[in-house]
Amino acid sequence: MIESLLVANRGEIARRIIRTAKRLGIRAIAVYSEADADLPFVAEADEAVLIGPPNPAQSYRNAEAILAAAKSTGAQAIHPGYGFLSENAEFARTVESSGLIWVGPDADAITAMGDKINARNLMAAAGVPVAPGTTDPAADLDAAVTAAAGIGYPVMVKAAAGGGGMGMGVAVDEAALRTEYDKVRAFAERMFGDGSVLIERYFPRVRHVEVQILGLADGRVVALGERECSVQRRNQKLVEESPSPAVSPELRSRLLAAAVRAGEAVSYRNAGTVECLLDPETNEFFFLEMNTRLQVEHPVTEYVYGVDLVEEQLRVASGLAPTFDPDALAPSGHAIELRINAEDPKRFLPGPGVVRTWVEPTGEGVRVDSGYTEGNTVTPFYDSLLAKLIISGATRDEVLERAKVAVAAFQIEGPKNNVPFFAELLTNDEFLSGAYDTGIVSRMR
Repeated sequence: MIESLLVANRGEIARRIIRTAKRLGIRAIAVYSEADADLPFVAEADEAVLIGPPNPAQSYRNAEAILAAAKSTGAQAIHPGYGFLSENAEFARTVESSGLIWVGPDADAITAMGDKINARNLMAAAGVPVAPGTTDPAADLDAAVTAAAGIGYPVMVKAAAGGGGMGMGVAVDEAALRTEYDKVRAFAERMFGDGSVLIERYFPRVRHVEVQILGLADGRVVALGERECSVQRRNQKLVEESPSPAVSPELRSRLLAAAVRAGEAVSYRNAGTVECLLDPETNEFFFLEMNTRLQVEHPVTEYVYGVDLVEEQLRVASGLAPTFDPDALAPSGHAIELRINAEDPKRFLPGPGVVRTWVEPTGEGVRVDSGYTEGNTVTPFYDSLLAKLIISGATRDEVLERAKVAVAAFQIEGPKNNVPFFAELLTNDEFLSGAYDTGIVSRMR
């Protein structure tokens, strides 16, 4: 097993990784920016290194500073968490060429799945269903118009190098496509350094369902069930649950088999997620993208499958067998995760500030993965995620009741936060029924 681990991230995911590392007797090393010096993850690490100012480009995305911290502390491995450099193939290559262990998939898999068009084509060749769309980037506006006419409106205009719900727009006709194409292309060039755009069929009423996969050290790829991620704002997730209330045993079998084929197509190792769109009317599903990292919502899978995914990541990176029997994976119980963000609960606009009050809920089946505590400052430099409230239980109904109590008990004063939104969601008939889709938040607003 790895003996020393540098966590190249911040906030709740850094605390989460550090917690498992220390439980396993691994020396945990944190890196932090000047803005994060007082956050809990810094104090909880065995050692912490300041790597730069608040700007992520000068700190958490500064590969040179992170590698220097690894060298100065004698770290044996680097875990990137999610975001920042977690899906940067060049960083992964540099980590390994420096003689360190990269806790994630290899750089070739990151590269293969990082471009949405290349990923679509790979998946189609592997027999994974893909939505109607372009097999090559739409080189210009005229090409996009021609492609959309062949696919049929409405269409989704997507940045080929995008991710996390960024770089996407919907066009219901040619006039809208002309606007969205230019907008998405400009955004993609600015954010990802790659203006390539693809055009796909857009499904107005659709569910977002993903499968957790794990590429084992012996070369096998296994699937640890699915997660429902359809409660979203601006194409970004707010709630995840497992199992999905929309997935039957027969559909689950097809979903998981397709996700395993997806991983096998790129010789995948370590943790990853295959994201799909599910048509609730036909039970057809289509490959959306593959996230070559640990997901924010991984805790719901941990509860339902009885595993610690960070530990499994570390075991794969160490060349060790998993703690579970790959041939006996089966879901048990139910879990829901609510993303507590520093944002206005109505319009979901960021709301940084000083945390004056922070009281976390407790009780049976309640887990809080938080990045902040009382007295900390939520700055505008990073993602608005404050904490993840994870509720587990024997049934979905039991989990929903526990979630209502936990949300009512979660007290945050200072930064704006979306706890009131979850209180509203947990009384929403559409959500409670389980028969919801990606449009639920817009219908609530």
